Amino acid sequence: MEYLERRRERVEARLEAVLADVAPAALREQVEHVSLSGGKRVRPTVAVLVCEAAEGAAGATDDAVDFAVGVELVHNASLVVDDIIDESPVRRGVPAAHAEYGHGPAIIASDGLLGEAFELFSRDERAMRAVADAMVELGEGEATELVAQPTTEDEYMRLARRKTGALFRAAAELGAIAADADAETVSSFGDYAERVGVAFQIRDDVLDATADAEALGKPTGQDEAMERPSLVQVTDITPEEADERAHEQSEAALEALTATGAPESQALAYLRDLAEFVVVRER
Repeated sequence: MEYLERRRERVEARLEAVLADVAPAALREQVEHVSLSGGKRVRPTVAVLVCEAAEGAAGATDDAVDFAVGVELVHNASLVVDDIIDESPVRRGVPAAHAEYGHGPAIIASDGLLGEAFELFSRDERAMRAVADAMVELGEGEATELVAQPTTEDEYMRLARRKTGALFRAAAELGAIAADADAETVSSFGDYAERVGVAFQIRDDVLDATADAEALGKPTGQDEAMERPSLVQVTDITPEEADERAHEQSEAALEALTATGAPESQALAYLRDLAEFVVVRER
């Protein structure tokens, strides 16, 4: 775990430095409240590990770390909006941004996070394209969830690929881009991460239906209360069967990872571990 912790610390230090430069002070307080209150940092970890795996190197490039921070900022910006839509008062065990500061400041904080993120991506045209594509998918997913909710498992899976898988894909593609990988390798790493993201979302649905709120760090039962589509709510399958679907996505992710042709390395091993971990996590 020391291996992962060193990489997380590098991302965390850069994240703190980026947010420390935000002005005015009120906005800085808000974006720090959103982004420094914890979180699993799965997406930035994916970006850093993919860069190392694609390069066959023992350390990610500075670009990879900046891209990792950027994708975390995009993710956090989307969570601010999610919490407003869901009327969720808590995020990561602390008050959600809208509960702490009000709806207007929370929306401004979300915009501020996106601005900082795109400043980090702006030096690389391929990075900008990868994130722009992901945000289009994410926006369409959010809109679908609100106005055209899925009614079948296939429709749910399309939504999960847009709402969660797309940003995971972008994280992996950004890591590969930072390693100057070719387009085919970038795409294969993206396929891996998209599958991980879908598995992650399905497991989130299961936890929302079955976990203890205190252990989870956020309210549970939100999917049913807010009539928000989850695999458990959309279909008649049990949480146990939903977990089986998550495992299928995990296995497909591992196949895509093999297709990258990346040499054996610690980074590649941890990417395998991640695909297996997201379907058994308890938070």
